Amino acid sequence: MTSRFVSGLQMLTKAIVGSTDSPMARPTIGLALGSGGANGLAHIAILQVFDELGIVPDRIVGTSIGAVIGGLYAAGLSAKKIQGIFEMVAGSPLEALSGLAKSNVKLADLVRFGRSGGLLDSGGFMRLLATHTEARTFEELPIPLTVVATDYWTADSVSIDAGDLFPAIEASIAVPGLFMAVQRGEHLLIDGGTSNPLPFDLLQGTVDLVIAVDVSGNHQTNNGQDIGLSDMLFNSFKIMQQAITRQALHHQPPDILLRPQAPDVRLLHFHRINEILTHAEPVAAMLRDQLEDWLANWYSDSACLGRPTQL
Repeated sequence: MTSRFVSGLQMLTKAIVGSTDSPMARPTIGLALGSGGANGLAHIAILQVFDELGIVPDRIVGTSIGAVIGGLYAAGLSAKKIQGIFEMVAGSPLEALSGLAKSNVKLADLVRFGRSGGLLDSGGFMRLLATHTEARTFEELPIPLTVVATDYWTADSVSIDAGDLFPAIEASIAVPGLFMAVQRGEHLLIDGGTSNPLPFDLLQGTVDLVIAVDVSGNHQTNNGQDIGLSDMLFNSFKIMQQAITRQALHHQPPDILLRPQAPDVRLLHFHRINEILTHAEPVAAMLRDQLEDWLANWYSDSACLGRPTQL
């Protein structure tokens, strides 16, 4: 267990039971980070809350952008460090290609045109991310991580929690038609958002508290503007993810559902990171209050029920 987790929980325990000599059995927390393109940068604001409270999730599951950010956090990077990485790559060729932004290309050497059903090869971006951590496999991660992709041939959701880390993340972000599909054994893998965009179901029954962060975005209104090809493709993908998520939430919702949203942010608007994080701040503040209340209630109930004391 990491020192920042122990420190955070001991402070909460001391405030509630008056001593850290025999801290109550700590609750386990699972965090599901959903798919949503640039909207998923809001995940960083949520992770900042965990950093501020000194709490480390016991498990992380992520799809697409949630797999990218969740993977970096599981590797030990702070929310602030992850923010810095995305600030560095804002204005990438992805935006130039889509026509959604007019910023200068800054990472032309990281992305090349590919085959296998995609315009771009995301391998260069994965190599960039890998320079920020020594972890290369799931087994090396300080926090257990599962990333979600989809088998192109069977349409089955594929959960990956072992083996090579960055090829798995690359598969999870393989948006059909944009990024190349990834071959993994007998599976040809595409974006996990096509089958399980908010994979909180993988946490249920394994942790005490399930927190899901839905970044699939809000519905756009008809403002009279022409709808371009990229808009039609990407918004259709978003609509599909939202429909899948609605069904999952209706079946068995998570304990805490967070929905940070930034108006009119499209799939590849990564250059709007500061705006996205600003819009996520009220949701992050709500999570901070909920976590503090939930932990306080947990320890209060633990004291009353005489739960065993352990770290």
